[in-house]
Amino acid sequence: MAAALRLNTFLSTLLVVLLLSLTKATYSGITVDLILRDSTESPSYNASHTHYDRLYKAFARSISRANHFRPSLKSKSSIQSNVIANGGEYLMKISLGTPAVEVLGIADTGSDLTWTQCEPCEKCYKQNLPLFDPQQSSTYGNVPCNSSPCKALDTASCGTDKNTCQYGYSYGDQSFTNGDLGVETLTIGSTTSHPVTLPNIVFGCGHNNDGTFSEAGSGIIGLGGGPLSLVSQLNNSIGGKFSYCLVPAENSNVTSKINFGSNGLVSGNGVVSTPLVAKDPSTFYYLTLEGISVGNKRFAYKASSKAVASNEGNIIIDSGTTLTLLPPEFHEDLVSAVEKAIDAKRVSDPRGVLSLCFRSKDEIDIPIITAHFTGADVKLKPINTFARMDDDLVCFTMIPSGSVAIFGNLAQINFLVGYDLKAKKVSFLPADCTKH
Repeated sequence: MAAALRLNTFLSTLLVVLLLSLTKATYSGITVDLILRDSTESPSYNASHTHYDRLYKAFARSISRANHFRPSLKSKSSIQSNVIANGGEYLMKISLGTPAVEVLGIADTGSDLTWTQCEPCEKCYKQNLPLFDPQQSSTYGNVPCNSSPCKALDTASCGTDKNTCQYGYSYGDQSFTNGDLGVETLTIGSTTSHPVTLPNIVFGCGHNNDGTFSEAGSGIIGLGGGPLSLVSQLNNSIGGKFSYCLVPAENSNVTSKINFGSNGLVSGNGVVSTPLVAKDPSTFYYLTLEGISVGNKRFAYKASSKAVASNEGNIIIDSGTTLTLLPPEFHEDLVSAVEKAIDAKRVSDPRGVLSLCFRSKDEIDIPIITAHFTGADVKLKPINTFARMDDDLVCFTMIPSGSVAIFGNLAQINFLVGYDLKAKKVSFLPADCTKH
């Protein structure tokens, strides 16, 4: 069954950036806006960049980000926040310290440690907001070297001048952060009457940071599954639940949302769930993809590389990666079936990023593509699988990768995606995310 792809231009999504607006709240609910990096709502919006330039840059960063997932590089209230898209990244606004200082970080389900740039700064990239100064906060404390949080770091050392745990993190695109591990009061928004204040949250105070970070962000909000992530630290308060709903980028006047706690439960007619698979490193959220259908023709998942082998937990679901990455031989089967199903001229991507493109200025019929996870069939609409890359160019947004398989955020648009870490499952519910 084919569905018409309405080739509305939409801005790219690469890393998911949560903008936590500090609305009045209590522990009964917190919701945060997710604002796309290249949307007009983003602090880093640049009107001189074309839509297609932004899209290609986001896709290129998506490919670089795949390195971050390689094993060698491992690294009861309801909270809701808005997420601001920032060139494929979503920014999350929080406040740190007493008095509170605003921090805007990339919300990343592929990272654990929450960190921000701090004074004194040996080397820092340019950011729009003032740097956080721990010496000006009455609630800041250093984390000792022999503590559990320090031992949870992959790379840690002990400060020579005092008993302070020092961390070092690097990312797949060669970005990095180094600094002191600290504890601080964190404030975030909520769906009810007062902002939620969370004491003794472990975070990184970065004194040496550089890489591809944008000026709009102050650091990273870690939403992964490891012990130092914000989700894990809030586990008892939020019951291990969070969810998000990503809005199509053409709806630039509407922000996406992320919910923590009771509001993060995804249920109702049409919801499907698949088990989370425990694997190392625990940062990432692993699912089992059994196959993908193009229309009525199903293809079983297959991989020759050990890195993307066809066993349990063979794909990572990630809100911060734009494209969906699949094993080359499996991807080849899908490309062949999609090409046969589309009545348009196949052409090469002039920028060499995407492997399957068609020349057309008009709407074209795109087949429904279904991702078959264990226990959950997720029907993807054209907006989840294709993007208009130029006025007359439409491309498939799944690409081959021999190093890692990732279910990216374009495939998750207009789904309420819920993570229940206690029940160890991820749920999908088709939704109009402009209304969530």
